[in-house]
Amino acid sequence: MPDDLVPDDLWERVAPLLPPRPPRRPRYPGRLPTDDRAALRGIMYVLCKGVSWRDVPAERTGCSGVTAWRRLRDWSQAGVWPRLHELLLAELRSAGLLEMDDAAVDGSHVRALKGGSHTGPSPVDRGRPGSKHHLIVDRNGTPLAVTLTGGNRHDVTQLLPLLDAIPRIRGLRGRPRHRPRRLFADRGYDYDKYRRILRHRGITPRIARRGVAHGSGLGKTRWVVERTFAWLHQFKRLRIRYERHADLHLGLLQLACSIICLRRLRSSS
Repeated sequence: MPDDLVPDDLWERVAPLLPPRPPRRPRYPGRLPTDDRAALRGIMYVLCKGVSWRDVPAERTGCSGVTAWRRLRDWSQAGVWPRLHELLLAELRSAGLLEMDDAAVDGSHVRALKGGSHTGPSPVDRGRPGSKHHLIVDRNGTPLAVTLTGGNRHDVTQLLPLLDAIPRIRGLRGRPRHRPRRLFADRGYDYDKYRRILRHRGITPRIARRGVAHGSGLGKTRWVVERTFAWLHQFKRLRIRYERHADLHLGLLQLACSIICLRRLRSSS
């Protein structure tokens, strides 16, 4: 029976990245640990359905919600999700499906109901606690990197961290690719200081000017980042932040980016 939550092509890429389990004690070994694929199934169930961890159906996933949460914590600390994302980006580049000459960047607010680190009073939600997803994508909307900040952080403050977070993407002979040639952004990034920094890095800024009437034509390229945010928010757990620990929410965000990359690989085959 096919696994609708963790299909084979996803599991084949995740399994080699998981940290090894500690050896069991020869005496009093205790209960057998839950299978890693079942734990990933529980994580995917929460990510897709948006339910709380205690509501994960063990009869469908094969593990309890507490176990799935612990594996998410352990695997996030082990850096599994960024490595999975980097692996899939390399596969996309090898298949000729990654167009990094043009990139687009933007941010999106989400409400943080339980507070925690990387939250702040959201200026678009009457000062309620919130967080921001910051995203950079290629010309097709493929997510290249994502970061998480408090809801009161300005988008432009994450421009350079996002560029630095793009991994060195292999997949073709020669140097790994980690920098776009042109970067498209809206008026929230309209600062000459950052234009100079981008040019110093060899990136041509294509940033809309404040106070200038609409119709510059930049939206024809920049719209893909908005579409990718819509893809991310199809994962119901990402529409509102419930995790108090920022690394857990970021781990779910990075996993969702990897799934978007995997879907693009599937659609091309």
